[in-house]
Amino acid sequence: MAKIKSVFTCQECGYQSAKWLGKCPDCNQWNSFSEEETIKPSKAAPKSILGRESKPKTIGEIEHENVERYQTKIGEFDRVMGGGVTLGSLTLIGGEPGIGKSTLLMEVCGKLLTAYGNERILYVSGEESESQIAQRSKRLGVNNNNFYIYNETNWQKILEQVKHLKPKFLVIDSIQTTHSSHVDSAAGTLTQIREVTYEMMNYAKSYDLTCFIIGHVTKDGQIAGPKILEHMVDTVIYFEGDQLGQYRMLRVMKNRFGNTNEVGIFEMQEKGLLEIKNPSQYFLEQSLPGSFGRSLTCILEGSRSLFVEIQALVVENKFAVGRRTTQGLDSNRVALLVAVIDKYLGIPLSYNDIYVNVVGGMKLTTRENDLSVIASLLSSYYATPVPNDTLFLGEVGLTGEVRSVPMMEMRLKEIAQMNYKRVITSKRAAEDLKGKYKLELLGITKASELKDLLFKNT
Repeated sequence: MAKIKSVFTCQECGYQSAKWLGKCPDCNQWNSFSEEETIKPSKAAPKSILGRESKPKTIGEIEHENVERYQTKIGEFDRVMGGGVTLGSLTLIGGEPGIGKSTLLMEVCGKLLTAYGNERILYVSGEESESQIAQRSKRLGVNNNNFYIYNETNWQKILEQVKHLKPKFLVIDSIQTTHSSHVDSAAGTLTQIREVTYEMMNYAKSYDLTCFIIGHVTKDGQIAGPKILEHMVDTVIYFEGDQLGQYRMLRVMKNRFGNTNEVGIFEMQEKGLLEIKNPSQYFLEQSLPGSFGRSLTCILEGSRSLFVEIQALVVENKFAVGRRTTQGLDSNRVALLVAVIDKYLGIPLSYNDIYVNVVGGMKLTTRENDLSVIASLLSSYYATPVPNDTLFLGEVGLTGEVRSVPMMEMRLKEIAQMNYKRVITSKRAAEDLKGKYKLELLGITKASELKDLLFKNT
């Protein structure tokens, strides 16, 4: 007979201890241990994953299976998923509270019902009542007799309804509220998440059930619990964006059926999420004629190029220490670039208050925008506008040198299509790509050359 014992498990990394510990020795998290009862496995042979016996095969003996996909007709979502929803896959969607995860999946369900009306969808929610889900579905225009709503948190009861209804798609909202009767621990713990996800994965792979799982995130933006949940599923997607803003970004972190660098952009409206066909125009606001302190750059989000406007404001310091305020950029990176301007351009920016903002609420983590930040700071300092048809692409080092950025050809192709005239980048990139596009490529070796190039008469 199986033995029952009690262990203490870290809810962050899964480390187990025979006694309670205040600090996890593996991940160094405090107060992360919770007591759980585990069943020591018997010596009987475990069942196979798919419920049938199998044996090793050579590559020649394995038959190729075509991946069947369902098109949702939501272009941004289908591209992120690798061309559509794969039959029998498990997709994990995480995001901040209230960001729109349930709204997104509700719209996906509505599109699937429109395209494949004969298929059934079971939407299981442990956080909202059936009335709340029904009101949202009607607001989003999802009103189909093959759409079933179920308010339940017990996995065994959910599985009974799945076997009875035989749906093609299953939505679990959320995995942290779902628990199994076979495990004696609280919902959302490591043991419960692992057990429920493992049973769901076995059933989905055996009966071609396509599952969407909503996961909670921590205050750091990571999916709550250890990484074991992300390892078990086929696709991991983060739904990001500012709650006070209107845009939402669907970013894939793992995809066994497609590219892991794709990004989908949506706009939150009263009637739901609207996909952005041309995100570059969305992030470029119409500026005032003759305004200074702004410049444009081109960033990569997945396989697409986005144009972003960076604004800077340099004002005289009224106090002893200069103030640094940034939105959408790392404040330490901006301070580094201010030091480069102070040292190599001979401009005492360190004594001023500096404010830097990325228009549209975008968060830039790469360094191809260094030249654009410096151009915006100089434009604000000299009160001279930068030409609207000019873009800046380049990384700036601590010695003031300008380095080229990756995927230049992809960026320049998009820049030429948007009818921009001039690109200021590194000298090496300008020499390598000169004449390939209908653009004027101006290459510079040092960041100090921007001063003579743009603000010679100031």
